[in-house]
Amino acid sequence: MPLKACILCEKRLKIHQRRPVNKHVAKYLKKNFLIETTQDQFICGKCSRPAYYAASQQPSCAQQPSCASTSSLPPQNVLPNSPPSIKLNIKTTSKSHAYCFICKKPGPKLIVVPTSTRTETFIQHNILITAESRCCPGHFKQNGTSFEENVISKLSTIDNVFLNRSSLLNLLTAVREYCVCSKSKRLSFDDLTTFSEEDLLNLTGISVSNFLALLKAVELSIRNTPARTVATTIGILLFKLKSGLSNKVLSTLFDVSKSSVRRAIQTSRKVLMTDFVPFNLGFSHISREDVINKHTRNLAQLLFTENKEQVILVLDGTYIYIQKSGNFQFQRQTYSMHKGRPLVKPMVIVTTSGYFISVIGPYLANSKNNDASILHHLIKNNIEEIKNWVKENDIFVVDRGFRDATSLLEELGIHAQMPSFLPRGSKQLPTDLANSSRLVTKVRWVVEAANARIKRWKYFDHILPTNQVPFIGDYIKIICSLCNKFLPPLSANCESSEDFLCAERMMAKLKEENKLQKFVEDNNLHRRSISKWSSVNESVSNFPQLDETMLKLLTLGTYQLKLCPSYIQEYMGSECTIDVFRETCDLIRVRLQSRHISSKTYQVWIQYDSDHVKAWYCQCRAGARTVGTCSHVASAIWYLSGLSGTINDCGIQDWGKYIDDASHVPQTVDTSDSESDVSTVEE
Repeated sequence: MPLKACILCEKRLKIHQRRPVNKHVAKYLKKNFLIETTQDQFICGKCSRPAYYAASQQPSCAQQPSCASTSSLPPQNVLPNSPPSIKLNIKTTSKSHAYCFICKKPGPKLIVVPTSTRTETFIQHNILITAESRCCPGHFKQNGTSFEENVISKLSTIDNVFLNRSSLLNLLTAVREYCVCSKSKRLSFDDLTTFSEEDLLNLTGISVSNFLALLKAVELSIRNTPARTVATTIGILLFKLKSGLSNKVLSTLFDVSKSSVRRAIQTSRKVLMTDFVPFNLGFSHISREDVINKHTRNLAQLLFTENKEQVILVLDGTYIYIQKSGNFQFQRQTYSMHKGRPLVKPMVIVTTSGYFISVIGPYLANSKNNDASILHHLIKNNIEEIKNWVKENDIFVVDRGFRDATSLLEELGIHAQMPSFLPRGSKQLPTDLANSSRLVTKVRWVVEAANARIKRWKYFDHILPTNQVPFIGDYIKIICSLCNKFLPPLSANCESSEDFLCAERMMAKLKEENKLQKFVEDNNLHRRSISKWSSVNESVSNFPQLDETMLKLLTLGTYQLKLCPSYIQEYMGSECTIDVFRETCDLIRVRLQSRHISSKTYQVWIQYDSDHVKAWYCQCRAGARTVGTCSHVASAIWYLSGLSGTINDCGIQDWGKYIDDASHVPQTVDTSDSESDVSTVEE
């Protein structure tokens, strides 16, 4: 005898599972599912129970209330939970409380998937996770409301799903609420799943995992308020520092009042300064051993140190521009004659890898607060107990602005590494001074990059109002602490052969004389003698073809190579030429336009053979050095090596064609002669 199916759920029924369709069931099916029944049809026990329950809830005629009392009663749902009779072609997961529907591992530590996660999975991946499904906690991220990246790809699904009216209505309601919230949602950091790693990095400067770590560091000192959560409070400050937007704009973006934004910034600043900054910034937060072993570049140690106990620190001041103050005394004290505008100066101290040791200040900007005076103030007042931290024979890498503080450093036994000064009456550094200066600039660039990293937080790239002056120091320390904790170093401390090779080449050429310079000066080749030079229109055919790696070994750096396309682009569009020395075939001269002064050009001499470049000399200030090359020499070699074919790929654009030039005025034509001729003819 063939098995008959349930009229509602279509389940095939055995004899003992069949229930007849009586009048209560027939009425129930017709009213709720529009199903007409006959006497030879059956229903299963699970589908028939709601029908009997609905019939038992209806009062008899004797118990029915009057019309007056019935009108005051609220309408009742006839069916709280209807049977799963609606079949949809949607992928769904397995239903079980005993094992995880993702990895199929048994319990007992299984959790319910949140409704928001199930709704988001259905919208984004068209997979329906039922309320009866359970999974392991390890499949969720740290926020506990979203799956890990590879979870969805591991799901084993079923192609069809049966839903009842309640489940379908709940699903439609959840999707509608999701759409409404997405349409009218303001910026909030409560649910980090709405941000990608790149989005949160653009908004706050740190990634999702770093943001959660920052929240954990301050969770004991800050609390939720009716207007905002802890995450939004910290996020408002980071977003303001990263974007530089005003509080009025932030109140619109976060859908809170302007005063609430101000209180959030104030609270976050105080909490971070007490619970986060002291553990990531300042001389007391790190030991000398950690600086030497973890944050000192091998190249710097090979160039400047004699033993592994010396600390190398790089110091420099940076500028934070502010508005003019109504207090005239403060306005005079913050006006910088060097920059021609009001500003304040924080003193930044970093290691050779770019790790921030400390940020002192900010200081005023008048003549009494130059870099040397700030260093005097730092040491004489023993700020952050710096005298106890630094030791004798330590090395400070500074620029020429610290020249008046070198005597103080010598008294403490600290060696100051500083670029050399131009001798009086000279226009070019001698070879030995130019070489020693190159050793300093090879290490000192990292503090400039550290200052640029601070300015990437657009709050400090703007002109700050004077009412923000009391908080500038705190904001800079917060940013430097975030960089130390979460961002990678500017220069990796790797034990690669590149650092050792570069240091060996620099030390080997440190005492080397520039013989080509002597040859040029002895033979007066810097004069434009036509008898000894012949011009060529294109590059020299026998010049050695060097690649980028060989050029980097020649220049001992990448900065010069970055300027090559800009120099050569102007060279190719100007009247500069390449001259070949007639007496020897291995010497050429190239004239390049200065990038700073329109009336100045530099002559570059390059001596070579068929395999490599042997010597070079340039007329610029640092062109006599043998430790690497200047940018003019590097540009000439870059062009002659045939690498200028990639100049179009370097992004160098001529933006001047979009701007008017007032110097381009047409010449006035004198028409007096032609007018007299015309008048004569007419007469």
